[in-house]
Amino acid sequence: MTINGYLQLVFYMVVLIGLARPLGTYMARVFDGPPMILDRVLGPIERLIYRFCAVDPEQGMTWRTYAVAMMIFNLLGLLVVYALQRLQGILPLNPQGLGAVTSDSSFNTAVSFATNTNWQGYGGESTMSYLTQMLGLNVQNFVSAAAGIAVLLPLIRGLRQTTSKFIGNFWVDLTRTTLYILLPLSILWALVQVSQGVVQNFSPYATVTLVQPTSYSSPVKDADGNAVLDEHGQPKTETVPLTEQTLPMGPAASQVAIKQLGTNGGGFFNVNSAHPYENPTPLSNFIEALGILVISAALCYTFGKMVGDTRQGWAVLAAMTVIFVVLLGLCVWSEQRGTPQLAALGADQTASTLQAGGNMEGKEVRFGVVNSALWATATTAASNGSVNSMHASFTPLGGLVPMFMMQLGEVIYGGVGSGLYGMLMFAIVAVFVAGLMVGRTPEYLGKKIEAYEMKMASLVILIPPVIVLGFTALAVVVPAGVASRLNSGVHGFSEILYAYSSMGNNNGSAFAGLNANVPFYNLTGGIAMLFARYWLAIPTLAIAGSLAQKKVVPVSPGTLPTHTPLFIVMLIGVVIIVGALTFIPALALGPIVEHLMMLA
Repeated sequence: MTINGYLQLVFYMVVLIGLARPLGTYMARVFDGPPMILDRVLGPIERLIYRFCAVDPEQGMTWRTYAVAMMIFNLLGLLVVYALQRLQGILPLNPQGLGAVTSDSSFNTAVSFATNTNWQGYGGESTMSYLTQMLGLNVQNFVSAAAGIAVLLPLIRGLRQTTSKFIGNFWVDLTRTTLYILLPLSILWALVQVSQGVVQNFSPYATVTLVQPTSYSSPVKDADGNAVLDEHGQPKTETVPLTEQTLPMGPAASQVAIKQLGTNGGGFFNVNSAHPYENPTPLSNFIEALGILVISAALCYTFGKMVGDTRQGWAVLAAMTVIFVVLLGLCVWSEQRGTPQLAALGADQTASTLQAGGNMEGKEVRFGVVNSALWATATTAASNGSVNSMHASFTPLGGLVPMFMMQLGEVIYGGVGSGLYGMLMFAIVAVFVAGLMVGRTPEYLGKKIEAYEMKMASLVILIPPVIVLGFTALAVVVPAGVASRLNSGVHGFSEILYAYSSMGNNNGSAFAGLNANVPFYNLTGGIAMLFARYWLAIPTLAIAGSLAQKKVVPVSPGTLPTHTPLFIVMLIGVVIIVGALTFIPALALGPIVEHLMMLA
């Protein structure tokens, strides 16, 4: 890798960690009461929203009430997105006259955007109208991200308050997150994207004349639309000249901004951020890649600030960063080396790599190997799922990294809110293991961790592997699951494993090569996304309610400090061991054996 490549990675990490404190401080201030300057500007809007929705912002909620409010809100959003897709053929803002989306695809997409997964089995520019994109998908980008942070906040309050049955108000948390954090940042990010050439308009698609006309082979069909066969029984083809191209338009920049900042990832166009209208320049690429992780990283500092000990937040952020940097290094190294097959054909070699330019298959030339590997690692570390390259074209070890990132439970930065509360579940397990070692009741931030908390934390950690491995096993033995593979053998297995790792951890990225827009994957994937979101959020809220009612235990000589390097190492060990022990057998059947086959 060149010096330029190293500098890009270092600069990205420096900016990411550097923004954690100021942004984290601001968010902590918002959640505890918006700053006076902002309250003067946005406060009247916030209070108007409460009056319009008949919400009492002073009313506290128990964890059960909070969970019910969250579920009802998400269900309503799901139904609205489903209805918009089914009715879009008769609704306005549809200049291309796109018809209704099929019922199974509408269900999958509605679930996907309501759960902050943003798995897409369709091509945006050929399937969704401007109205569906904006009113349905883009609105869910905001509120599903806000709902993730809204689940985190009760857990933080449960750790810092004592003998209280109330953990906050869902409607207040949702409103403040959207109004004071996601909207301002999205406006800023969108303006930067527009300055770089990301489209933002309501124009019909443009038809332009090609500078260099070309041609393509098209199958010959009879009057009934059936293929015409030649004397050998093979389909006949004819050469068709191609002189024009249709360029998609639309309000893309506004959706790109929140898709990154809210760790949503759903692209306006089919190829997501590999499309030049979504991500045209290296600067837009850097800003978008930074948006993937910036809020999730800053929330760690917010956590430390709100519990009154910023060292706790830095410790969690350090554990995330160590895992991220190590796996990022593996991905970059693997992609930079290239493949022995190309080397055997005489591709340019250097002393340190098999190809001087690295493995460029499936990557945009304007980004190269380093930025593609950085994006792939970041988008799967967070539950973002946007892509600027095709992960199925990565080397086996390069493709293993994003897959393993998701399989760790989306806790390495993770989705906004959901990543941190997932990592705090691992922290609870870590202090429990430490407590067993010294023969003491485990404590975290002064709260005793007892059987109830461990049961709920175990559910959060174990449910995603059950979903991923269970549906993968089903898909490889059911004809409808196997038939959608583009590749057979181990790579075909990796396509299926990656798909359910993505849907079962609310990520949304795809390995490519799998036709997932079929009833089997739309239905099973929708079920997987629902379980992965709500069967984790509800136990988290249950833990928050339990901790909020406990008294703080004074620190004693036997208390395990949870801000030291020792605890950081222990937390990393728990995350890696749980992830490795769960998924290594499946990975051995996919990318690991494919790597060995490549070397052979």
